[in-house]
Amino acid sequence: MRASLIQIGVDPDETPESRRARAGALVRAHAGADLIVLPELWPMGAFAYDLFAPEAEALDGPTATAMAAAARDADVWLHAGSIVERTADGDLYNTSLVFAPDGQLAATYRKIHRFGFAKGEKELMEAGEQPVTLAALGTTLGLATCYDLRFPELFRLLVDGGAQVLLLPAGWPEKRRAHWTVLAQARAIESQAYVLACGTAGTHAGVPQAGHSMIIAPDGEILAAAEDAEEQVITADLDLAAVAKYRESFPALKDRQL
Repeated sequence: MRASLIQIGVDPDETPESRRARAGALVRAHAGADLIVLPELWPMGAFAYDLFAPEAEALDGPTATAMAAAARDADVWLHAGSIVERTADGDLYNTSLVFAPDGQLAATYRKIHRFGFAKGEKELMEAGEQPVTLAALGTTLGLATCYDLRFPELFRLLVDGGAQVLLLPAGWPEKRRAHWTVLAQARAIESQAYVLACGTAGTHAGVPQAGHSMIIAPDGEILAAAEDAEEQVITADLDLAAVAKYRESFPALKDRQL
C-alpha cells in the first residue's frame, strides 16, 4: 500500500475557500497513492480558536464536498484531516473525515481528547466518545487526532479493534516537536502497527507548527519524514503483511496482563 501525507501549510492570509481548492489539487496531484492523509483542522488552523464557530460546518459542508470530489477524482482513500463540525443542535466537534475512492464518506471520528486544558478546544468543543476503526485497503485503519497521541489507552483500544495502520492528523506546535517524534514512535512500537502522523506547516494564529510528518513502521523505524515545517508531501510503501508477521515474531501484545 502506498501512503502519502500532505503537510499542508496554513497561511493566515489565505482564505479557507482557497485552501480547500489547493488541498484538493494536492490530492489530485498524488493520485498514484492508495491512501492520502491531510492534517488536523487545516481549513482554518488548529489554534485559530476565534474561527472555530464561524468556520464550523456540517458533515456535508464545503470541506467535505471538496474532499469527496478530490478522493473520487484521484481514486484514492482519503483521510481528509479534520474539520470543526457543527451538529444540528449547535455543538462543535473536532471531526475527522475519511472518504472512499468513490467519494463516499466512509468514516468519521470525533476527537476524544481535546487540547487546551480549560481553554481552546476544551472550552469550545464537545468530546468524542468512541474509538473508530475502519476496514479498508485490505487492512484495518485506526483513527486518532493530535492530542490523542498522549493517551496510549486509546491506541490499545484501536489495536483491540483490529487496527494495523494508525492514522494521526495533527496541528502540533513547534515548541513540543520533540514530544511529537517520541510519542509517535512509541505508539507504533507498543501497538506494533504503522503510524501515519501528518502535521501542518506554517503558523496557526501565531503558533508555529512542528511539521515533521512521519510514516513509522511497526518496529518504530521512521520510513519517511518531512525535513522541516514547510509544506511538503512524504510517501512510503507499507507492507501490510509485515504487521502480522512482526506481531507473531515478537508477540509482546499477547503478554498483556492488565
